[in-house]
Amino acid sequence: MAGESPERSRKEQIDAVLLKLPGVVSKKLNQLDAYFVSDRMFACISGKGVGLRLPAATVTELQFSRDNVHPFQPGGTVVSKEWIQIERADATEYEKDLELFRASMEFVKGGRGR
Repeated sequence: MAGESPERSRKEQIDAVLLKLPGVVSKKLNQLDAYFVSDRMFACISGKGVGLRLPAATVTELQFSRDNVHPFQPGGTVVSKEWIQIERADATEYEKDLELFRASMEFVKGGRGR
């Protein structure tokens, strides 16, 4: 659309994937577009990707098994061993990661701490 920023369009594409999941809401948190379930953040848009919270063992496995998964580093600082960033050139392709998004939702709803 004319006059629409690429970041806005990307957010709308990611919203289309995540906001259709049951109980997911989008909020702004420290200038990040974040996604919550049961008032707990499980994902957020950062840079060219989506940050996602998962169990540390899953994070490690994904970093070694997928070339589009990296440590989550908003502002250049690694946040936690429970966060990864998935990068996709086409934001509509996050549909392929629905299983991971659902796993993240279950992980944060379980109330597991760091």
